[in-house]
Amino acid sequence: MRGSDRRSGELFSYVDVGARIRADHPLRAIRGVVNEALEALSTEFAALYGSTGRPSIPPEMLLRAMLLQAFYSIRSERQLMERLEFDLLFRWFVGLSADEPAWDHSTFSKNRDRLLEGEIAAKFLAAVLAQPRVKRHLSSQHFSVDGTLIEAWASMKSFKPRDKNDTEPPTDDAGGGRNATVDFKGEKRTNETHRSTTDPQAMLYRKGPGMEAKLCFIGHGLMENRSGLIVDARLTLVSGHAERLAAVEMIAPFADRPRAITLGADKGYDAADFVEELRTMNVRPHVARKARFSAIDGRTTRHRSYGQSQRIRKRIEEAFGWIKTIAGLRKTRFIGRAKTALAFTFAAAAYNLVRLPKLIAEAA
Repeated sequence: MRGSDRRSGELFSYVDVGARIRADHPLRAIRGVVNEALEALSTEFAALYGSTGRPSIPPEMLLRAMLLQAFYSIRSERQLMERLEFDLLFRWFVGLSADEPAWDHSTFSKNRDRLLEGEIAAKFLAAVLAQPRVKRHLSSQHFSVDGTLIEAWASMKSFKPRDKNDTEPPTDDAGGGRNATVDFKGEKRTNETHRSTTDPQAMLYRKGPGMEAKLCFIGHGLMENRSGLIVDARLTLVSGHAERLAAVEMIAPFADRPRAITLGADKGYDAADFVEELRTMNVRPHVARKARFSAIDGRTTRHRSYGQSQRIRKRIEEAFGWIKTIAGLRKTRFIGRAKTALAFTFAAAAYNLVRLPKLIAEAA
C-alpha cells in the first residue's frame, strides 16, 4: 500500500550521527588521522587561551570545519556554517551532535589571530606527518621543491603611486558608478614606485616572460618523492630569489644527516649560488638544466637518480593544482601575507589528508 507523506516533528531524537555515515566513507579514515594530530596539539591550544572567561568554540572543531571547507570547495565561512547547520556528515566530522546549533561565521575571524600566534597551521601539518602510520610512507632521502603564485585579494586599480594620497576619493569621469574608471596604459608601474592600497604587502610579479603581471604572493612547497606528500609549505613576498631562498630554508632540516639527500627542481632553480649552497649542505641538486650557462654538470647528471628526480618532481604540480582549484587558493580571500600563509599551509595539510586514506589502505 502507499505510505503516507504526512510527518510530524519528533519531540526527542536518539539517533547517533555517526551511524548515518557509511562505514567506507573516506572521511572516516581522514577523521582518525585528524583527531590524532589535534590531540598532539592539545598543549599548544591550551597556551593560546586564557583560564577564565566565557568558553570559546573548541579550536579542534574550528580546524575540522576549515578542513571541510578545503575538501568541499566551500567559498566562504558563512556558507560553511550554513552547510554545517543541516549536513549530518559535516556535523559528525566536526564533532557536533544533531541537536547542537552551528556557531556564527565570525568565530573564525576572531580566532584566526590565535592560530597565527601559535603557528598552528605548520604544527598541524607536522603533527599529521609525524604519526607512525603516515611517517612510514615518507621518504627521508629524496625531495622536490617548487613555487606557485597565489593571487592577492586586490585589483590592479588599487596599485597606485606611493606618493599619492590614498584618502583622495577616486574620480569617475563616466559617472553613475562607484567603480571608478582608471586608465593606466603607458604608465610605468613598479613595486618601487607603486603599491596596492587594498593589500600593501602584495607585489606586482610575473611568473615568466610574456606572462601577465599580477598582485600576488609566492607559495612554496617541499614534497617527498616516495608518496608525493607535502612535508613543508610556506608563503613569501615575491622576488626573483624568493623560490631559491625558501628552498634552502625548507630542505635544511632534512639535510642534517651523514648521507646525502637529493632535491629535484625546475630550471628556475638552476643558479650557481643555489647549486653551490645545496652542495655545501650535502644535498645533491637534481635541478633541470638550462640550455645555456647551466650550473648543473656531469657530477649530477651522470647518476640514474637524476633522471628519476626529474620525472617525479612534476608531481608537486598536482598538489599546487589541488590547493588552487579545490581548496580555493587560486586567489586568496585574505588580506596580508600572514593570513594568506596560514590558509596556504593549512590547504597543504588538507591535500595530504586527501591522499592518506588510499595510502593507508594499500599498506594494510
